[in-house]
Amino acid sequence: MMLSLTAPSGSDVRTGASGDARHHASFWTLTVGSIGVVYGDIGTSPLYAFREAIVAATAGGEVTPVAVLGVLSLIFWALIIVVTLKYVVILLHADNNGEGGTLTLMALAQRALGRSTPLLFLLGTISGALFYGDAVITPALSVLSAVEGLKVATPTFEPYIIPLTVIILVALFAVQSRGTAKVAAFFGPVTVVWFIAIAIPALHQIGANPSVLYALNPWHAVSFLGSHGTIGLVTLGAVFLAVTGAEALYADLGHFGRHPIQFAWLVLVLPALVLNYFAQGALVLADPKAIENPFFLLYPDWALLPMVVLATAATVIAS
Repeated sequence: MMLSLTAPSGSDVRTGASGDARHHASFWTLTVGSIGVVYGDIGTSPLYAFREAIVAATAGGEVTPVAVLGVLSLIFWALIIVVTLKYVVILLHADNNGEGGTLTLMALAQRALGRSTPLLFLLGTISGALFYGDAVITPALSVLSAVEGLKVATPTFEPYIIPLTVIILVALFAVQSRGTAKVAAFFGPVTVVWFIAIAIPALHQIGANPSVLYALNPWHAVSFLGSHGTIGLVTLGAVFLAVTGAEALYADLGHFGRHPIQFAWLVLVLPALVLNYFAQGALVLADPKAIENPFFLLYPDWALLPMVVLATAATVIAS
């Protein structure tokens, strides 16, 4: 039997090119969608995580370089170990026919054991409870932190911060049932702008105080935990606010697929988060009083109100 080695016809070539174009379009659509849905929560953590961790590390006292470098190192390595290694590298490969989440892990564990056990059921219940706890706490904390930016712009807004936060949250959950697909299509581009905006001030702040980059050394994290006893443990608990929402990487695996989620994290989300946290650290090293609200104080006066609006939109998306 002879094999024909002729080139594909023009129509075949066009079909292949069209298929590739559709594949690339789908990939970018899913990537942008995942940025809005998967990374909205962890992406708004810079609004409050660094500030709360520093307050815990100093027990409400004077801010020191040791505390700043220790907290930054803890946050950086939490992002690397908990999110990048645990979720992006390992868990995203533990899918069940393309689906992720707590029930998927239970199904895979049950399949591996060949039966269901009380311990497996208990672990699944605890995981679900932690997920619900996070879902209850994070929206209120995120939206409140965003709206608090109004107080930085002008103290006149302070009495209206909590009522405005309540109104936003009520409106948010009133429209939440619209579905993931519609949310992703509308909110993805907004969240892309958010990540670019939080990375922009980092270049100036880190350039003005490059010593903050010492926090990349994990020794600062280990040393801080080892020398601060109970305060170190409390600080570690606050640091984990920086990885709030990381479970969405796995839970939304079935919506967006492994590769768009991984690409979005490594190319945009992780660099933007690290830059912003280190910029906040550089600002606080230069002016310890900036710990009052280091996120919004990164921006000049003219950019405050636009950033409050963008932060509020981002936290609504995250919620």
